[in-house]
Amino acid sequence: MNDTEKPADTPSEEEDFGDPRTYDPDFKGPVANRSCTDVLCCMIFLLCIIGYIILGLVAWVHGDPRRAAYPTDSQGHFCGQKGTPNENKTILFYFNLLRCTSPSVLLNLQCPTTQICVSKCPEKFLTYVEMQLLYTKDKSYWEDYRQFCKTTATPVKSLTQLLLDDDCPTAIFPSKPFLQRCFPDFSTKNGTLTIGSKMVFQDGNGGTRSVVELGIAANGINKLLDAKSLGLKVFEDYARTWYWILIGLTIAMVLSWIFLILLRFIAGCLFWVFMIGVIGIIGYGIWHCYQQYTNLQERPSSVLTIYDIGIQTNISMYFELQQTWFAFMIILCIIEVIVILMLIFLRNRIRVAIILLKEGSKAIGYVPSTLVYPALTFILLSICICYWVVTAVFLATSGVPVYKVIAPGGHCIHENQTCDPEIFNTTEIAKACPGALCNFAFYGGKSLYHQYIPTFHVYNLFVFLWLINFVIALGQCALAGAFATYYWAMKKPDDIPRYPLFTAFGRAIRYHTGSLAFGSLIITLIQMFKIVLEYLNHRLKRTQNTLSKFLQCCLRCCFWCLENAIKFLNRNAYIMIAIYGRNFCRSAKDAFNLLMRNVLKVAVTDEVTYFVLFLGKLLVAGSIGVLAFLFFTQRLPVIAQGPASLNYYWVPLLTVIFGSYLIAHGFFSVYAMCVETIFICFCEDLERNDGSTEKPYFVTPNLHGILIKKQLVPQKQKE
Repeated sequence: MNDTEKPADTPSEEEDFGDPRTYDPDFKGPVANRSCTDVLCCMIFLLCIIGYIILGLVAWVHGDPRRAAYPTDSQGHFCGQKGTPNENKTILFYFNLLRCTSPSVLLNLQCPTTQICVSKCPEKFLTYVEMQLLYTKDKSYWEDYRQFCKTTATPVKSLTQLLLDDDCPTAIFPSKPFLQRCFPDFSTKNGTLTIGSKMVFQDGNGGTRSVVELGIAANGINKLLDAKSLGLKVFEDYARTWYWILIGLTIAMVLSWIFLILLRFIAGCLFWVFMIGVIGIIGYGIWHCYQQYTNLQERPSSVLTIYDIGIQTNISMYFELQQTWFAFMIILCIIEVIVILMLIFLRNRIRVAIILLKEGSKAIGYVPSTLVYPALTFILLSICICYWVVTAVFLATSGVPVYKVIAPGGHCIHENQTCDPEIFNTTEIAKACPGALCNFAFYGGKSLYHQYIPTFHVYNLFVFLWLINFVIALGQCALAGAFATYYWAMKKPDDIPRYPLFTAFGRAIRYHTGSLAFGSLIITLIQMFKIVLEYLNHRLKRTQNTLSKFLQCCLRCCFWCLENAIKFLNRNAYIMIAIYGRNFCRSAKDAFNLLMRNVLKVAVTDEVTYFVLFLGKLLVAGSIGVLAFLFFTQRLPVIAQGPASLNYYWVPLLTVIFGSYLIAHGFFSVYAMCVETIFICFCEDLERNDGSTEKPYFVTPNLHGILIKKQLVPQKQKE
């Protein structure tokens, strides 16, 4: 077969997947005369954005992020907030921590005991009765004890009156601040849990309690604070390392830019750099895991324990286990073997991918503005993410303080009812339930806005995902228009119009906002279904059986496949929109039919090219990750001194690695979109033209020859 002959598809294929394109002497690339497409979806999209802006403004008015940052006492006052009487009282103190074993802790998310703000935690055992006996000899005992009482407390009340007024705790014990709250200062002595060398203590009500009971109560509160504990520590690490993270991400951006520029000149050589670099980085990870494993093996054997019987679950402790590093080593070995096997078995197809990358390099060289476009995408995505986070925080902290009745004994018929703390002691509830408290529970309200806050959270997430997918779709359509303009120019670069990327971006915004919103809406709905599935899995985790878990795994797999298939079809639909300016459904149909008519070419080009680019992304993320690991673990003192006293060094490390990968993905996606657009245009070119003088191909002879050659190989094998 000579170069002018086109590989024939069977008649059944043409009938099933539409008629091939025919020669059109007036077709010169992306159509200039267009009209607006998918107008209804565009209007819905704009209305959702307007509603999203209004929601953000309303949340801004009603929300208060301080409620998430400061602990709150029983009166709803913040501990440690500047400009308030509690400015110097930054720690929350529980009057009777033993009450936190009540089932109402999990029901109301609040411990049923009075809570006040204090400046420090107790340092010794002392009951209120003992303090009264010592007060007659030394007034200083009351001065020490009153720090943990309300301002109206006096040292001369009887125990019965004290319990009724609830002005002071009946007993205090050695504690230490943890998450701005006073928790028992546990220690172990000969394997036994103690507080201040004691295993039992007086509770102030005439009873003797065990330290283990106090530990169980503290653990009950800890279940409510675990997530906040991790969040605060992560926030502290980010506060200490944010500028180093930005430096690492900047280096990743520069490195990605360098690789993109080098791909134009040394694509083949750079592929070997990608391959050797990725294999070397994974090999370094295997070596480091082995070193950690052997080092831990030499230490005395120890049993994994939870600090303070669950009061603090230190995630870093898992990195002190041999099993952790052994598992990491096995995983990295498997990845290393998979990468090497893929390189061996795909070596011929990789050559085709390198030719496509070289052709893409020429296109990017003639349209250099495409290298800057990822920066615009990052800016738009950052705006969407920041708006979503801020709106979510203000929604979560919206409302006014809500107080509820809490009965320590749990036998009050009015328990969990709303109340007013200022008049509570004069109400019938206080008389019907002696000892009941009116404590702060949460922030909320009875207005229409407060009733629909959960719905607003869902809407916030939905529009956020829609906007993210729309920004990605806009970038893909704009890049496709620019690269299609390059391909359909007969004399390159003379026939390429000025500012092709700007023109394609303007067309996408002006005419095809509705079509891009339509395509991104489909992806968003699938992602929302996946989130709902994960939510149900989390809520029903304890009640699941083997069959339900199997079905959930099948659903996850199906949705993952569906999402990736729709994303692939959407990308090609956006290319057709950029070229012909038709609506989304028509463009998706045309793209699908075109790909199916050229399915053999798709098999030898598309995924292999993505694999080569994936190696480049791994190299960028891996290189920056290794440097970040050495830096945050204080192993590069010669170059720079890393931040000290981090709670979790892996927090900035994973942020740098993940951020570097996203940056590399953004830049390399320009190449991926370029190759995919060139491939779609190539398939159209083969159908429109035959390579003769009257109907010349727009594709370069080198690319035409290798794609046709690779397509003929499987055809001959069939014959």
